[in-house]
Formats: sequence, C-alpha cells, structure tokens
Amino acid sequence: MNKAQLYMGLMSGTSADGIDLALVDFATNTPKLIASYYQAYNQDIHQKITSLYNPDINELDRAFKLDAELAHLFAQTIKQFLQQQQLQPSNIIAIGNHGQTIRHRPNQPHAFTLQIGCCQTLACLTNIKVIGQFRQKDMALGGQGAPLVPAFHQMVFNDNDDDVFVVNIGGIANISYLPSLNAIKQGKTLIGYDCGTGNALMDDWFVLNKAEHHSTKHYDENGYWAASGQAELKLLTLLLNDKYFSLPAPKSTGREYFNPTWLQQHLANPSIKTLNLSPADIQATLLKFTAITIANEIKSLSNSAKVYLCGGGVHNKTLKNELNQQLTNYEVCLTNHKDIDSDSVEAMAFAWLAYAYNKKIFSNSPAVTGASKKTTLGCAFYP
Repeated sequence: MNKAQLYMGLMSGTSADGIDLALVDFATNTPKLIASYYQAYNQDIHQKITSLYNPDINELDRAFKLDAELAHLFAQTIKQFLQQQQLQPSNIIAIGNHGQTIRHRPNQPHAFTLQIGCCQTLACLTNIKVIGQFRQKDMALGGQGAPLVPAFHQMVFNDNDDDVFVVNIGGIANISYLPSLNAIKQGKTLIGYDCGTGNALMDDWFVLNKAEHHSTKHYDENGYWAASGQAELKLLTLLLNDKYFSLPAPKSTGREYFNPTWLQQHLANPSIKTLNLSPADIQATLLKFTAITIANEIKSLSNSAKVYLCGGGVHNKTLKNELNQQLTNYEVCLTNHKDIDSDSVEAMAFAWLAYAYNKKIFSNSPAVTGASKKTTLGCAFYP
C-alpha cells in the first residue's frame, strides 16, 4: 500500500462567502479527496473583501491589512480542520493557497492579478510549506492567468467516448471543455474560460433589495426569490448583448466587470426603465441570464456532452432547473456523480497545483489561458 501523500487546497472565491478546504491524497495516479471543510465568513469580512473589488479610497492600506487578516483566518481554519482530522502539520506536504482575488485585470497594458491572504504569514502560522501566487507566471507569459482548473479537470473528468464539460458556478462561472477522442480527431482541443457571471449579480441584487425579501442572508437561497418573479425578455436581451459574450477565448473576467454598476447601467436604459420591473422580476432575469450564458457556450462547442456542475451555484435549485431546461439534449449532473464533492472541486484543484509544483509538472494550459508556453505555476513559502 502506497504511503499517503497529503496536500491541502485552500480556496476563497469571488462570492466571498467563506473558505473551502480540501485534503487530498496523491499516493496514486488518481487524486483522492480525503476530507473537506468549510468556514463561512462573517458579514464584516465579506464586506471588507467585496469593498476591494473596485477602486476606492484608502484601498492600498485596506487591501494589505486584509491580506494579513485573511492569512490569520486561513491559518485558524486549517488548524481546526487538522484537529478534526486528527492530523499534525508534519502530515501535510504542502498547502496550495489560491487566496482571495480582489483584482483581475488581464486585458490591459501591464496586465495584473491580485490575490490576498499572505502565503508567507500562512506558512509561518501553520508550520506547513505553502505554494501560492499561481496566476502571476501565466500572466507573465502572456496568458490570462485564468481559469487555472481545466488542467485538473482534464485529469479527473476526461472521457474518451463523450465530450465533457465541467462548469464551476461561483461568483463568476467558468467552463472546461474536454473533447472526446472522436472530437480530438476532428481538431478540437481542451479549452476553458470564464463564460460570465455566476452568482455575482444575483447576490449583489439580492443584497441591494433586502427590504423586498426580508432575508438576513446575502444570497438568494435556492433561488426562491428569483422564482417569485418573471424574467423580462427585453432586459435579458440587453444583458446578453454585452460585448464580453462575443469575445473569443481565451478570456477571463471578474467582479470588477460584472458588478452592481454594470447592472444599474443596463437598468437605466430608457427601454427598460419604462417597464417598471419589480426587484423580483429583475432577479428572475439575472438567474435566466446566468443559465443562458453558460448554456450558450456549451452549445457552441458540442451538440452532445456530459455536463458536470460544481461550485456554490449548484445549491440554487431554481438555477439548476433553468440549466436543465436550457440543456435538454445534454446529460447534466453534479461532479458528485464522479465521487468528487461539488463544493470541493476548486479546492482540490489548488491542492493539485501545489502537488504539481513539488513534482515539477506543467500545470497551466496555454490553449486555455493564452500563455506562450507550458510551465509549472506557483511560488513556495516556507515556515
């Protein structure tokens, strides 16, 4: 029996709802999820993160103070997780720390991306080697620095007989397309990119309209509020005409683009203002918009495929139902059908990126990100 090779992956997504941890064993060729853990952020931390998604006053001080604060919070969560699993820091080879993205600007001169949750602080607090800053090298090589998970998806979900899509619905939604052998013979290759908004706009609109739904949460649980409204075709068409959706891959985006300001600009359109839409109708439209933007990308790449869903959006029953309606000719299910917890896929991917760093495995996908060459991503930080 092979000795366990335990790595941890740490992910905090653009929804800024909490910390996802995954404990993964790489003793065999197939990564095995041993355990997962989730620690929700309180409202104060959530607000501190989301307030940094766009330029504002005193942001440099606020960003780097939060950089250290999140590292302490990550470390505390890891210690609780290790205690729960009856493990010591010495049992873990490395932590793959994605951190918290607060800016991602890939389409400008001197492109940059910024993830906070200080890796050096985390290594010192946990006494475990940390691999982090995964996106920067891909961007230095001319890539988008995102998405990074398709290479991991290909290793875990690839199917020789069928086209496969892995759809992660976080704050932003992204897809990985894994072509079948027959599709590869026709010239198709692995690609992956951000299709647009996932939960981001729905979450933002939900929070802005607390008086309408009387919920203390900062997300529309199961899409119940959206289900109480009616999607409006004129608004839906306007949203779908955004220039982002006509851009060719590779492409990536974030909350700095799909945000409340973007939405308000569309709602201020004279043709929309005269409709006097209720807040619930707008939420219903945003949900349908999210589902259609995902489905459109899948349909453009394959006529028939297995579609595996993961990420926080899979808990939105109304959104899942809408996706099923948009993808009637496809086999749609959760990644759980492949024995991979839908809430843990991204954290597992960052455990794999740490493993790939240690083993000097190429871990970016130039066909996905647009980087000039394959490389091993990340930097090491030692206790």
